[in-house]
Amino acid sequence: MEHVRIDEVEGETHPGGAFTDRRPLSAALATTDVAINRYELAPGEAFSGGLHTHYDQEEVFYVVEGTATFRTTDAPGGGREEVAVSAGETIRFAPGEYQQGRNETDEPVVALAIGAPGTGHDWARIESLADCPDCGRKTVHDLDSTDGGFRLTCTECDRERVV
Repeated sequence: MEHVRIDEVEGETHPGGAFTDRRPLSAALATTDVAINRYELAPGEAFSGGLHTHYDQEEVFYVVEGTATFRTTDAPGGGREEVAVSAGETIRFAPGEYQQGRNETDEPVVALAIGAPGTGHDWARIESLADCPDCGRKTVHDLDSTDGGFRLTCTECDRERVV
């Protein structure tokens, strides 16, 4: 059995500035088959740096406080849907479903993000939808972690950039 107090787990910030307080509970609890992160998002902050998908993991978000707005799409260029998820509600994203959640209110959002299987991501199985400076439109980008940021590579023109 593992037991931790959330306020004793050291917080992390997003390298690109998307959020300033994520607590990686998976590491603190030594989980092996599920990822658990606790977020506290200030107004304007997001759970991630942009619209993305995990092909290796499904994600469930449980909103403890406030209201988070999630955007989703089934595929690049597909229609987008926006859903407000309030305290006491959950939302699930299947592997391969593009999503991004943000705090678009004036109040803090506190939420748990739960991903399975696994406690981390296979970076080769994550994609992001992002504007490509060379293509001039929103395209699929492969995503990779770097020291202090992320490397995005456009799958249309191979343009690589670090954010």
